[in-house]
Amino acid sequence: MILKNSRRRSGSALVEMAIIMPVVVLLIFGLIVGGMGIFRYQEVASLAREGARYASVHGSRYATEMGKPAASAQDIYNNAILPQAGALDPAKLSYSVTWNSSNAPVTATNDYEKPTGNTVTVTVTYTWMPEWFLVGPINLSSSSTVPMSY
Repeated sequence: MILKNSRRRSGSALVEMAIIMPVVVLLIFGLIVGGMGIFRYQEVASLAREGARYASVHGSRYATEMGKPAASAQDIYNNAILPQAGALDPAKLSYSVTWNSSNAPVTATNDYEKPTGNTVTVTVTYTWMPEWFLVGPINLSSSSTVPMSY
């Protein structure tokens, strides 16, 4: 049995879908692109941590005991950051490495009672262009500071 009101509203579902569907699709794609941005930021943060860890254990004491040179900023990039950056474009990746005093675990000056523990800071920056190109490039940056330990 067909009701009288159902004939008058036969195209209403199509009209409602035509209004709502673009909004739903926009939200879904927005979530996907936002998730990809969060993934890339997590990769940048992981690269900063790995670079700082590598620099921490390849300092001057490592050079003395192992007979190999201490890690330079380029060594940290080549051995710790770049091999882990599989999901990122290396051309858009930049880094900086700074030691607060030296690359030794402890610095003792004239005051031998209070040696200073040295740290290394690695900053990794990635220029990400969102997949929808609705906004310009976004710089994702993360720093990690670790005490020199070897």
